[in-house]
Amino acid sequence: MRIDRLDLLTNDLAAQRKFYASELPLPILEASGAVLSLQAGRSLLTFRQAPEDWNGFYHFAFNIPEDQFQEAKEWLSRRVMPIKDAKGKDEFPSKEWNAHSVYFYDPAGNILEFIARHTLDEHLERPFGERNILSISEIGLVSDDVPGTVRRLQSEMNINTYSGPGSDTFTAVGDEHGLFIVVKRGRIWFPDTGKPAVLAPLGVEITSDMEARYKLSGPPYE
Repeated sequence: MRIDRLDLLTNDLAAQRKFYASELPLPILEASGAVLSLQAGRSLLTFRQAPEDWNGFYHFAFNIPEDQFQEAKEWLSRRVMPIKDAKGKDEFPSKEWNAHSVYFYDPAGNILEFIARHTLDEHLERPFGERNILSISEIGLVSDDVPGTVRRLQSEMNINTYSGPGSDTFTAVGDEHGLFIVVKRGRIWFPDTGKPAVLAPLGVEITSDMEARYKLSGPPYE
């Protein structure tokens, strides 16, 4: 599946605009006092100003070319501090997903990820930069009922679980191009962030493998 659009809240739109315009930096499509829309490869990323008392956050990931992970990590490290785990590691290979990841925060406390998926044959000849971000490839969906949420995604969007059946606290749904990372509320986000997953409003538009388009908003998702 493809994540075409991701719509999130933020408690400081000005700080988000400064970060995404200067540190990543993604092309700005719209910027106002209430909305910031950015082009992230084939995906559209939009932040909207949240109420003053809102303090939620999200996890989402960007696909990058599978052969540019080290170059991307070096590029990113000149701009932000990668998140380290308890052992001090800041890059994370996955045998199950055949991928390498690096994580970082934006000013709103969102947990972002660059992931190089070696199963995807997407290569770019130019040196790594913001134009080499391919798409938004993951969004975390926080739920009190992970199996129920997974069943809804499967039945309503005709998408399957990814890399195994998952569990009552974590299941990935979709494919290498786009994944819902369904986690139980309170589960600590990887890698050793100490941040428990919280319910947070979001909107997602996807295109399935059958070229059908779907919209999801919530929570709740179950």
